[in-house]
Amino acid sequence: MAEMLYQRDIYGQTLVELGKRNRDIVVLDADLSCSTRTTLFAKEFPDRFFNFGVAEQNLMATAAGLASCSKIVFVSTFAMFATGRAWDQVRNTICYNNFNVKIVASHAGITVGPDGSSHQALEDIALMRLIPNMKVIVPCDGPQTRDAVIASLAIPGPFYIRLGRPKVPTIENKGEFVFGKAQVIKEGKDVAVIACGIMVNEALIAAESLLKKGVKITVVNLHTVRPLDTETILRLARIHRFILVCEEHSVVGGLASSIDEVVAENFPCKVLRLGIRNRFGQSGEPQELLREYNLTSQDIERVILNNLA
Repeated sequence: MAEMLYQRDIYGQTLVELGKRNRDIVVLDADLSCSTRTTLFAKEFPDRFFNFGVAEQNLMATAAGLASCSKIVFVSTFAMFATGRAWDQVRNTICYNNFNVKIVASHAGITVGPDGSSHQALEDIALMRLIPNMKVIVPCDGPQTRDAVIASLAIPGPFYIRLGRPKVPTIENKGEFVFGKAQVIKEGKDVAVIACGIMVNEALIAAESLLKKGVKITVVNLHTVRPLDTETILRLARIHRFILVCEEHSVVGGLASSIDEVVAENFPCKVLRLGIRNRFGQSGEPQELLREYNLTSQDIERVILNNLA
């Protein structure tokens, strides 16, 4: 059975690891450090950690100021607040100046669970990917969270790294993490399923079930939403009957929209979307909500079989 890990635990541990190597790293949070796990960094390096309380706009503006003084700034809070409440500051103070600020936001998507609609960011990828200079990563599991944070440190400029709340299974045999390069985890001839975040594991479960029914699908972990691996996307478009994009996000503006833009300009093909359709979130347990919003492996299988029929 796959090891279950909190992405935010791995994030906190990685921050401490990197903080020991580089004294220019500073970490900021908005009164949620226990949840985002930046407390680990705060305990190790109290002089390089700053808590801004419930003041996300000030959080982002100060991050820009510190970055202007050659600091490498990691900023954390819940995804809804990082992208919604502070969008103006992210756009105008961080991205406009191309500052070296890494926004690592937790509790994204519907699987936040009982906190409900006010805390469930279903639009955050869309809000971040449209800002010039911003780079966007959606890791699929704990180990890939570490890879994403390390990659963001090595590449100058602003990043948005999207993490969830619950434990997620570790995906084996996905290959080396390369920023901007999709991971083809399973090869099939019929349908290409492109996913990010927790939906990668759901796609792999669906692939095993479909194989028993004679349907072979390709499963791709497109962890870097911006910049997109257009080369891989177009190769998949040319050799499969259609593409199904799966994301724990609105079907408008996120991963599916990104892929639509690529194929429309280069190789028009059928692209289906599995995501949140014109709804807000609600309170519930993560698995209940995945079923309610049709984001399970069974839903992936149903969409594929219906469209192959």
